[in-house]
Amino acid sequence: MTTFAPPPLAGARSALLKDLAGRVQAIDPGTRLDVLNSMTGQVLADVPRCTPADVAAAAARARAVQPAWAATPVEDRAAMLLRFHDLVLDRQDEVLDLIQLENGKARRHAFEEIIDVAMVSRYYANTAADYLKPKRRQGAQLALTEVWELHHPKGLVGVISPWNYPLTLGISDSLPAIIAGNAVLTKPDQQTPFATLWAVRLLEEAGMPKGLVQVVTGSGAELGTSIIEQSDFLMFTGSTAVGRTVAAQAGEQLIDCSMELGGKNALLILDDANVDKAVNGAIRACFSNTGQLCISIERIYVPAALWDSFTTRFAAATKKMKLSGALDYSADMGSLISEKQLTTMTCHVNDAVDKGAIVLAGGRARPDLGPYFYEPTILTGVHDGMVVYADETFGPLVSLYRVESEVEAIDKANDSPYGLNFSVWTSNPKRGRAVAAKLQAGTVNVNDAYAAAWASVDAPMGGMKASGMGRRHGEHGILKYTESQTIAVERLLPVGAPTWLSAGTYARVMTRGIRLLRRIPGVK
Repeated sequence: MTTFAPPPLAGARSALLKDLAGRVQAIDPGTRLDVLNSMTGQVLADVPRCTPADVAAAAARARAVQPAWAATPVEDRAAMLLRFHDLVLDRQDEVLDLIQLENGKARRHAFEEIIDVAMVSRYYANTAADYLKPKRRQGAQLALTEVWELHHPKGLVGVISPWNYPLTLGISDSLPAIIAGNAVLTKPDQQTPFATLWAVRLLEEAGMPKGLVQVVTGSGAELGTSIIEQSDFLMFTGSTAVGRTVAAQAGEQLIDCSMELGGKNALLILDDANVDKAVNGAIRACFSNTGQLCISIERIYVPAALWDSFTTRFAAATKKMKLSGALDYSADMGSLISEKQLTTMTCHVNDAVDKGAIVLAGGRARPDLGPYFYEPTILTGVHDGMVVYADETFGPLVSLYRVESEVEAIDKANDSPYGLNFSVWTSNPKRGRAVAAKLQAGTVNVNDAYAAAWASVDAPMGGMKASGMGRRHGEHGILKYTESQTIAVERLLPVGAPTWLSAGTYARVMTRGIRLLRRIPGVK
């Protein structure tokens, strides 16, 4: 594994960080939070430590701008989003550095965030008008009842995002909310505020009204309740434990919410899989983003017939991975974000080894590379009673399990309270789809790690069971940010007995009519 030292912070980048931090409006701007450089553990910059009063003020500013934005034609909103799309691609180098420095990930994984934001921007710019336009619905009395479905913006959408994808999760969930006519009150994780601030600055450069998206910086424990209280809808991405609290608070406010939560995701190798392709897929599935990916894989089920060949090749490929803190594309994997994540990773590995697990690759921290680096690690012999068996690690750690049949693999994969993203590897796509349909996960990738389902923005993405509620992407990803309204216009006859017809006669006439409608093709 190759060692690289991160370069010193350039003057231009320091100026950018200072400018971005200055965009956060706080009543007491002198109270600050340090943001660490994950590559070195040193202070990268600081931002205001916002308070609930700052959240209320930000919400008021956003609400003041929102009505005029909602009245702006959706075509103009879409044009703004396409300009933003172009700016993200044109200016990617400056935000790639920010993402790496505040998060610690390898540049190749930071680049996935660029692609995601561009794809989501383009998708909703090209589809929002169709999703949001008034739609004719079938009326109660067919030609006599004219019914329309309208979609109005919720008003103010709260977004609470985590640190693992600072740009993607910091802004992509806001884009459909914005184009639907809403204002946004967003709180990025206190460890990674700068990518979100950068994206909001670019949105304003692209033509979004200044103040429509408000960013507050601080901890979720201090600001989360206030954000929920100020919002008309909440989008949350984070742990299942915190998600339960957030859902309860949203319920108290009688506002809807959408949440992507934790996972203990499984990869199934079927007995007809190409082992080399499965190895390459498993490397991506387990160690992308240093394993700090909600949809990454922490469990792999391998058929007995392929156990030796797969485990040998997978361990060899893992040991060849290049770890680096360089701000370029030379690294296969970067750093964990913080001492907390390093501690979790270390404790999970040590607990498993102490209880009999075997390390096939990795298993060591790498302080020679940076304070939070840890080698990509493969375990076998993991069993119930070890912390890593059921708990999410959220690091570059995967456990391998030998299975005797496809049915056993499916049963064990489903034996979890989580169901976010699974992966299936086979030489027969039809068989892969059949197995995928039996897995209790919101997304399942066949012959891919995670990107195929995630990047298919036209399809919904979210979790089953304790992995979340609601969906992002596709139609649901924008309509959840709207209030649906039904307008029904009745012509000639009311729905109900007219004054000149007795109730009994009306009941007999309607019974015959309803029986007749059942026989007419196309009537719903």
